[in-house]
Amino acid sequence: MKLLATLQPELHSGDFVFCSVENTTRIGEEVAVMVFREAEGVTVIMEKERADRLGLEYGYVAAWITLSVHSSLEAVGLTAAFSKALAAAGISCNVVAGFFHDHIFVGQADAVKAMEVLKEIRGGVC
Repeated sequence: MKLLATLQPELHSGDFVFCSVENTTRIGEEVAVMVFREAEGVTVIMEKERADRLGLEYGYVAAWITLSVHSSLEAVGLTAAFSKALAAAGISCNVVAGFFHDHIFVGQADAVKAMEVLKEIRGGVC
């Protein structure tokens, strides 16, 4: 797959958490990496430090990896390829597709290994 050959995973510094809130009025959307409205509530991904300051509950502490390859929202197979490789390495991932890039959230303890796996995909090892 041509997209995989140009894959440039970028690990952001910090810890990130998924929180559920009723609405973003109290927290402000500008503090969030991502906001998604669901029937049950609003999912917010943000820096753990900010969630702690706001007293928000969370369970999963993640590392944030951006796949710096401009992929079309209609591209076929990119998510399947990297999620399959990460799964084979025993790493769960939560994927968010932005307009320009895909973003992967993996458990903080798996960040280094996830970066290795993603770089292997780019090199054609996987």
